[in-house]
Amino acid sequence: MGILHQEPLPLPDLRVTLEDTFLVFPSQETERKSIFLSNIDQVLNFDVQTVHFFPPHPDFPPSVVARKLQNALSEVLVPYSFLAGRLSLNKELGRLEIDCNSAGAGFVVASCQHSLDEIGDLVYPNPAFRQLIVQRLDKLGQHDQPLCIFQVTAFRCGGFAMGISTNHSTFDGLSFKMFLENLAAQAADKPLPIPPFNDRHLLAARSPPRVTFPHPELLKLKLPVGQDQAPPAFDCQEDDLDFQIFRLSSGEISSMKEKAKGSSATGVKVTGFNVVTAHLWRCKALSCDTGNLDRESTVLYAVDIRQRLVPALPRSYTGNAVLTAYATAACRELEAGPLGRLVEMVAGGAARMTDEYARSAIDWGEMHKGFPRGEFLISSWWRLGFGAVEYPWGKPRYSCPVVYHRKDIILLFPDMDDDGVNVLVALPAKEMELFKTFFHKFLLLEN
Repeated sequence: MGILHQEPLPLPDLRVTLEDTFLVFPSQETERKSIFLSNIDQVLNFDVQTVHFFPPHPDFPPSVVARKLQNALSEVLVPYSFLAGRLSLNKELGRLEIDCNSAGAGFVVASCQHSLDEIGDLVYPNPAFRQLIVQRLDKLGQHDQPLCIFQVTAFRCGGFAMGISTNHSTFDGLSFKMFLENLAAQAADKPLPIPPFNDRHLLAARSPPRVTFPHPELLKLKLPVGQDQAPPAFDCQEDDLDFQIFRLSSGEISSMKEKAKGSSATGVKVTGFNVVTAHLWRCKALSCDTGNLDRESTVLYAVDIRQRLVPALPRSYTGNAVLTAYATAACRELEAGPLGRLVEMVAGGAARMTDEYARSAIDWGEMHKGFPRGEFLISSWWRLGFGAVEYPWGKPRYSCPVVYHRKDIILLFPDMDDDGVNVLVALPAKEMELFKTFFHKFLLLEN
């Protein structure tokens, strides 16, 4: 129960050699056009990396996989033509957009001198996994970098890793999962199961924009004269922090849900995400150790707005369709309150995200430059389902983000063996010790 790794494991050099680097282009001519990016997309101009590990397959050695992936990527770059384009700034509008110029996606073939089993626990956030993803192509200029780069790395045992770097403005987690399903289908010479819907004007601001809520979860920035773009919402710079993985089993989560149901006064729907978020919020807020229990703490978390809008977005919408929900409470209430009350506050933050609230937040982004504001963000990769995608060579043994340790971001990602969750926390040493104490103390009370 609790900590998965008491001490950080050695972080090995994976001894990766890049064998070949090239561009992959759409298999047929695509229309040259500009893709509108919503105000949600605009603040997500940074790269996200995922690694998908596959065991050896007798019919699909890494060389065959690389060739099949290259061909499949070329095919999907036709319906996903924006992935072969480049980000550009429309100076007249002061907005980022995607120039669908068919400049290509990146592709790298590499080899590793270790076997898949030798690189250690795949759940452990090994910084050396960054060697399994190329984030930029050095032969291209700064403004000609691909929005998507694949890297297929062959392990000595015949297994391999598929590393993918994408600019976050192109996808959110759900639309990236759909992209992987379409890619896997193309690799198997099957039709696309979910043809993408690429028109992002569905999330355009109203004209004129109408901000009908106060939006304390958003921070307005005052940009220097001449600077049109706000910095990304969450950059990837690392702090000097201790980090730990805390594991919550499916049984522990079920017990927490039952405890929350018994102490909730409103009968709110209790989900696994809500109880885990409530538990982590309490631990994180109290670990700050300011001695001021009247201090207010705000937790941020993403809410999918696809089905919350009227009318709902198409299921195959490719852009970012998540907004930041929030819950705020005094540390005194977080310490003393029953779990059910905390879950109510987390659920209330999501329930706040109605069609009008979402439209108001999007309109806020039309009038101001800024990004989410809170004590910390819970970023969940828990149930995105990357590991459920079926390729011709099977499902991944494990799929995970390449993590950057940030004090203001707590990551949730799936367990390899059951429906539990792994929680990556990065904090200064003193705060980490307090977080551990509260994590176990409240977990015992909640089970």
